[in-house]
Amino acid sequence: MKTILSEQQLALTVKRLAHQILENNLSLENTVLIGLQPRGIWLSDRIVQELQKIVDPAHIQYGKLDITFYRDDIRKSLHIANATDIPFNLENRKVVLIDDVLYTGRTIRAALDALLAFGRPSKVTLCVLVDRRFNRELPIQPDYTGKTIDTIISQKVIVNWKETNGVDEVVLM
Repeated sequence: MKTILSEQQLALTVKRLAHQILENNLSLENTVLIGLQPRGIWLSDRIVQELQKIVDPAHIQYGKLDITFYRDDIRKSLHIANATDIPFNLENRKVVLIDDVLYTGRTIRAALDALLAFGRPSKVTLCVLVDRRFNRELPIQPDYTGKTIDTIISQKVIVNWKETNGVDEVVLM
């Protein structure tokens, strides 16, 4: 097991991602943040908390998206559905999708399909904590990246959060 991001590094990375999102979406006007269920919401919650320290919280529109029924591997393994909470229309809005690890790209493809049920965004960007760049199966790249790592297929990237695992860290197994 190798530590990729320690607790302090993870906190700084989340803060940097929040600032980068704000830099490209000043005042967050016409921009919504969408955390991907289940694991992306821990990162998106933290990014929203950081943004609330910088801009008026009333300007932050934040939702959570479950992609279970849009996955292309739904028949291969059992997935438990999570709640989707998007209390606004996405029509002609800029969407920042937030997930913890970008691996094959299939989760993001499913998220793009699922988003269309809530309107047609004018633009979709992707924010990830960890980009496993050499394992992509689809032509999907992040716009905001916390950490890029090179891994082999047998390795796993585990993101631990205090809320669920008692510690904030990213490890490579």
